[in-house]
Order: sequence, then structure tokens, then C-alpha cells
Amino acid sequence: MNQKRILALLTPLLIVFSSAFASCASPKQLKQYQDELRVLREERTQLKKENRELRAQNDAYQASLAEASIKPNAPASLADNPELDALGIDYTTRGGNVVISIPSEITFAPGKADVTKKGQEALHAVARVLLDQHEGGRFWIEGHTDTDPIKKSKWESNRDLSVERAMAVLHFLVEECNVPDGQCVVAGHGQYQPLTANDDNAGKARNRRVEIVVHKL
Repeated sequence: MNQKRILALLTPLLIVFSSAFASCASPKQLKQYQDELRVLREERTQLKKENRELRAQNDAYQASLAEASIKPNAPASLADNPELDALGIDYTTRGGNVVISIPSEITFAPGKADVTKKGQEALHAVARVLLDQHEGGRFWIEGHTDTDPIKKSKWESNRDLSVERAMAVLHFLVEECNVPDGQCVVAGHGQYQPLTANDDNAGKARNRRVEIVVHKL
């Protein structure tokens, strides 16, 4: 007999015990019936608790089944690219996504957010990779800086600078390289997601970058 059936049977019994014996039983019998009634109530409470636990277990089991039925994404493809290597552009995989990292020294003058001629060449090469190898992907264009505070430029913070640089990359990729605007997302992280410590000039230079993270749709 399942728990719902037991609960359904116990409920009217509790009513019968409490009403029938309260009027005609002796004090001793009444005490006995009250004890039995208390036991029945405790059993009903325990059954309800067990029923809740079984429901929770069932929900967890169903969620596990649903998760198991989802096919994992194919690993991100990452082909060697001599052109990017020659331009000093890093590329790797992170969390199943291809990440193309363009050092700011290639694309921008210090404290600026205008793409340099060398940066334009680099972005043309990046665009060819995006369009040829990752057609249909979603491209997160993410700006990053070092921890040095803004001093002599118009930007109020490193985050502002990182956003403007990411936007400059977006505009060039869309307007000059025909990367679909609707597939792009822009973010500015400022100094908050460094690749390495900002302890020296080499570390700071590595952290100043624009990353293009390729998410599969």
C-alpha cells in the first residue's frame, strides 16, 4: 500500500477516534485511545515527511536523467594558424571555446582606443579565422587592461577604456571585415580578469588585450 493510500485511510480514522471515544469511553479507555491517537498522528507526520523526501529524490532523479540525455557540445576546433602566429596573436581554448587574444600593443597606442594600422592588419587576419572556421558562432569581444590607474587620458577608469577598445574592435570587424554584427557581444572587464600578475611590465603587457571568445550557437 503506497503512502498516499495510507494517509487517506489514517485521516478518517483519526476523526473517528477523536469523536467516538471522547463521549462514551471510561477515563482509562480514553487515555488509551488518546495515546493511540497520538501514535497515529506521529505516524501520519512521519509518512508525510517520507513522502516529501521521496518526491525530492524523484525530482533529483528526473533532473539527472534530463541532464544525461543532453549531448555534450563537440570540443572547440583549433587549427594552427601561421598568420596569427606571425602577427603575435595568441589563440587557445578555454572552457570548450576558442579564445583569440590580441595584445593591445598590436592594436592600440598607449591610452588610446583607435585601431592602429598594425591592428587593422591583425583584425583582418582574425576576421578570416572567424568567418572561415567559426561561421555561425557568437563572438564575445572582451576588453582587458592592466592595473595601472588612468592618469593622462580621457577615460575615467580602466573599465571605460576596455569597453571602448572592445567597441573599436567590434566596429572594425563589422564595418571593414564583414563579420555579422548580430553575432557579436561586447564586454569590458578592465583590470579584473588578468592573465598573470601585474608585478612587472611584461605581466602588464600580457594583461592588456582584447579577447575574442567564440561561443558555439
